[in-house]
Amino acid sequence: MQSNNGNKAINQSAFPLNKLDYFLLLILVIVISWLYYRSAIGVNYQWHWAAAFDLIFTSRRDGSLPYFFQGLISTLRLTGWGLLFALLAGTLIGIARHSQFALLRTPAVLYIQLIRNIPPLVFIFIFYFFVSNQLIPLLGLEHLLRQSNHNSNAIVTFLFGPRNLWENLLSGVFCIGLLSAAYIAEVVRSGLEGIDKGQWEAAQTLGLSTWAKYRFVIAPQVISNITPPLAGQTISLVKDSSIVSLISIQELTFSGTEIANSSGFIFEIWIFVGIAYLILCLSLSLLFSKIESKSRKYLVK
Repeated sequence: MQSNNGNKAINQSAFPLNKLDYFLLLILVIVISWLYYRSAIGVNYQWHWAAAFDLIFTSRRDGSLPYFFQGLISTLRLTGWGLLFALLAGTLIGIARHSQFALLRTPAVLYIQLIRNIPPLVFIFIFYFFVSNQLIPLLGLEHLLRQSNHNSNAIVTFLFGPRNLWENLLSGVFCIGLLSAAYIAEVVRSGLEGIDKGQWEAAQTLGLSTWAKYRFVIAPQVISNITPPLAGQTISLVKDSSIVSLISIQELTFSGTEIANSSGFIFEIWIFVGIAYLILCLSLSLLFSKIESKSRKYLVK
């Protein structure tokens, strides 16, 4: 009996693909072959890879980084602060969504439904003009963001970018952060509801405080459960950051648009932009895979 199971395991490891996998691979090969054939006979575009490569990596006249990499750094800065804001807001909203108190649950539900049922582009335009014209003066940030001419030190510039672009950064962070917070809240809510009722009862029986209950019993299990969907939402946030280029925030897509329009190397530049986003998203996928494996090892122990 054991030998049969061993042979079955060996066969499964030797042939991991089933018939559906082979069929899908065949379809993929046919599609790629057809696209290559059509491009060979129907596309008369003259590629300029060397010139586009030099344009991407050539420093500017003032000695600063190439414009492409300035946009890339701006995207990293925007998504980093946006993700931090979205995680904090989304976690709080998700806990409120899971709460039994209607005073907390109802506003959370309204916010989630509002964000999830408005097109992101419409939300960004509405919120951007609201932030620029109303929220910044209301918070007393008008002098800091618009009227201050003091130079920033290297650390502040690295974290927040040039001072004259702080208002754009703040608007972009709020826009993509509030958009992602609604989806992260649902991920957190589903993670909380996925915890077995016995775990809540055991924590209650031990007499743990609310903070200790969430910190030592609930949170480790929730983190393990929500890591895969949270990874997907984080990657979506990186890709959604390209939308804010429409409100003149100089991130990677905005920089790519200007370089492509000024140089005429449309396909080459946009392929470079796509590769940059691909590297960012793959890096996040690997990071969350490690976080997921570590969280599951923690649960096993």
